[in-house]
Amino acid sequence: MARQLALPLPVRAALGREDYFVSSSNSLAVALLDGWQGWPAGKLLLVGPAGSGKTHLAHVWAAESGARILPAAALPGLPILELAAGPICVEDVPRIAGDRAAEEALFHLHNLSLAQSQPLLLSAETAPRHWPLGLADLKSRMEATQTATLREPDDALLAAVLAKLLADRHCIPAPDVIPYLLRQMPRSFAMAQRVAAELDARALGRAKGITRALARDVLLSLARRG
Repeated sequence: MARQLALPLPVRAALGREDYFVSSSNSLAVALLDGWQGWPAGKLLLVGPAGSGKTHLAHVWAAESGARILPAAALPGLPILELAAGPICVEDVPRIAGDRAAEEALFHLHNLSLAQSQPLLLSAETAPRHWPLGLADLKSRMEATQTATLREPDDALLAAVLAKLLADRHCIPAPDVIPYLLRQMPRSFAMAQRVAAELDARALGRAKGITRALARDVLLSLARRG
């Protein structure tokens, strides 16, 4: 029998609103994001673990508001006055902790955006009290920002996340794979990403595709690696 040819396809994340599954784990955060025109002081901080959908929600919000999305680390050297003239989303804010130029750029962007009544969305994996920012004025403004928290997934959300991650990778699992994973895998967005990536890699060249047996082997392998 001829061996199935392995052709890895690029991962293309679907980032439309219809691709984001709302459950009890994230419904409050989604509601706060939907109410962006009424954010206190015109700003919101979106907090959640890696893989929880912060970037996805940022793209949904940007499509509705016309906002630009950029990483906090890219701020130095950018035209802050121009950025502050419209809605803006700044991702991964804690990564600039200790970078004086980036912290000062965000500080000025924050103040200018609010002064011009332009909405500002920020994102991070942790709350501002955990960020080792060196600029005291920036830290105080971040800690005063209303927070929308994306929590670790419940069953419904984890199932939807696994299905989406596999679909983004052009993978179609057997019907019993996702129910099996829900029962057996550690419950986190990060683990869902690892499982999807491993299933995709191992399914290449397999005529049977993604089966429950393959899912079991993947979980055992990931457990051994820690």
